Amino acid sequence: MIYEQLELRITNEAYHFTPLIEPAKEGPILDHIETLTIYRSSGEIQLNAPQIQNAIVENELMVYGILGLIKLQAGEYMIVITGCQRVGTLMQGYDVLRATTFQILPIARNTNSLSSQQLDDEQKYVQLLENHLQSNGFYFSYRYNITLSIQKQAYSADKGRDYNWRNADTRFFWNRYLCEKLISATANSRIHQDFSHFILPVIQGFVSISPSVINNRAITFALISRRSQERAGTRFFSRGLDEYGFASNFVETEQLLLCDPSKSLVQNNLIRASYIQTRGSVPAIWGQIPNTRYTPKLWVNVNLADEKVIGASRAHFDQQIKCYGPQILVNLTNTKGYEYPVGQLYAAIVKELSDPSIKYIHFDFHHECRKMKWHRVQLLVDQLEPDLRQQGYCLYDASSSEQDPVLCKEQTSVVRTNCMDCLDRTNVVQSTLGRWVLTRQLREIGILQSTEVIENDEQFMQIFKNVWADNADGLSIPYSGTGALKTDFTRTGRRTRLGMVNDFNNSAIRYIKNNYLDGSRQDGIDLILGKYRVPLSHVRSPFRSTPSSIIIKLMPLYLLISFTLFLMVLFAPDLFSIHSSLVHITALSFTFAVTITCWLFIQHNGAEFVNWPKLIPYQAPHHACLQEEGSVVNNGSNIPNQLEANVKNKASDFIQKWTNRRNSTAILNEAEQGYEMVAPFKKDT
Repeated sequence: MIYEQLELRITNEAYHFTPLIEPAKEGPILDHIETLTIYRSSGEIQLNAPQIQNAIVENELMVYGILGLIKLQAGEYMIVITGCQRVGTLMQGYDVLRATTFQILPIARNTNSLSSQQLDDEQKYVQLLENHLQSNGFYFSYRYNITLSIQKQAYSADKGRDYNWRNADTRFFWNRYLCEKLISATANSRIHQDFSHFILPVIQGFVSISPSVINNRAITFALISRRSQERAGTRFFSRGLDEYGFASNFVETEQLLLCDPSKSLVQNNLIRASYIQTRGSVPAIWGQIPNTRYTPKLWVNVNLADEKVIGASRAHFDQQIKCYGPQILVNLTNTKGYEYPVGQLYAAIVKELSDPSIKYIHFDFHHECRKMKWHRVQLLVDQLEPDLRQQGYCLYDASSSEQDPVLCKEQTSVVRTNCMDCLDRTNVVQSTLGRWVLTRQLREIGILQSTEVIENDEQFMQIFKNVWADNADGLSIPYSGTGALKTDFTRTGRRTRLGMVNDFNNSAIRYIKNNYLDGSRQDGIDLILGKYRVPLSHVRSPFRSTPSSIIIKLMPLYLLISFTLFLMVLFAPDLFSIHSSLVHITALSFTFAVTITCWLFIQHNGAEFVNWPKLIPYQAPHHACLQEEGSVVNNGSNIPNQLEANVKNKASDFIQKWTNRRNSTAILNEAEQGYEMVAPFKKDT
């Protein structure tokens, strides 16, 4: 059991947690309530520690869980959940909650040992944590293992009844690093203390639980999307695979149908059906280099003779087959233009692996559904139908009081869907597959007749569509910075002009965030997941800015000033007391030349204006040799520092070189991308 509510008493000496449990609810367990004390002077944690005499209570808080502890320059900080919202109830009264507010509390009593630079850095570290916690969806449950699917819970010896951190799936245990101190102390045989009741696994992603009625039968429809923390990141700073085979933006989505036998008088959701789908970045070594253009430079490693390249893909599929069984791969990328190299590489990898457990299908979503013909997604479902029937779904029956719950049916494989971002197109396809499977589940349970389809129930379908559209937004925000595109189709079943306008707005916001804000977002992810650990000894600040980079980043200001002066000279020369035509023309020419020069400089040195990650500098793919207008960044290069070193040499000749053609076919201009973000408007005559 994980303690649900904790009273936190803060003194100058310690943080003291006392579980709050209602006697009528828990009964005899009151005799075994444990308290947790964290001593501020030493950082030591202890169960059932004696009360500190004459301690003055500085503050008292009601907290709903301990997210964990993280070590920064001043020492450890504790993150607690101070607000939560009930999402809904799954089987047997197990609630799922969404964390809404957090508080970051310093264990150390002061920061006197820090220099002014360290204090400044410490504030930035804390701000990164706060921004990450405020901008993402975190979900947890005290009694239900939210990190595991129903089928995996059924495989466990305790059938999922004994829930604690030990049986959580580490891929989706988002605060696993933050809980390391509590976990290590529990595993320490010398102290013989078990802190498991205070360790609360939290997932990042999306959860929706919606009660409904279909054909006069009460059901609960739920959707749980679990984002993997193994290769977490933002859109342009996290693509493809790492060397261990972990994919960027990998998500496991479980669609749940919960109900009771037809003659049941109460709703305990004893009959449970689930269907798993996965999504993740194209499983290859590839990436993009942000450069302030709408679509960054694209990199793919097509050298499949390199064991590091093919080995990463092999490791990825080995992991996936072990977790889910055979893989049905659905690639939705474009078959021409900007996305073409990625799709071709994916197909080549599958061919090279030649694994009988892998089936590959390339469905060019934008081509098949062009001109707003979004109903043509059904063509993909028709193509997949034999595989969908063969893979089945999970059906779990706990309605019999005379025997243990029975796993009546198992899902034997999984559909892994991807587009470039694994967001918009992917969600449309996954919702369509989920609807197809849901009809089969309802028929088998007996809620629908053999000839009925769920699409005929308009009231439920409205719930279904909104849940999947909300899922799209919930997964898109932490990765791209905005809600998903194409959700008008998911919500209404058709593409609308209002939806396209909304997509245009989101695309513009994505552009700004992905180029000018995502470096800080990536830093927050790396910090809270332990990918970057603050050094114990004082080192040079990772947040430093060099004089040259400051001058470079002032260029947009120079552009704004020069353009403003140009307009003023053009339309209001009297403000400058210009009465001579020659002076007027000279002033116009000069301000125009400065404006164009600034604009060309920014275009040519776009990467200099990108907000790069500072804690773990962005690395080019280890295969890559980036040819950027005459400069070369070699294997594993630190992109921001390399560009900064080259910028002085570029400045003298950028006007001549900025129009040079790129000589690598693996790098395509964003204009060739086609229609990644917004479907083309239909022209009316």
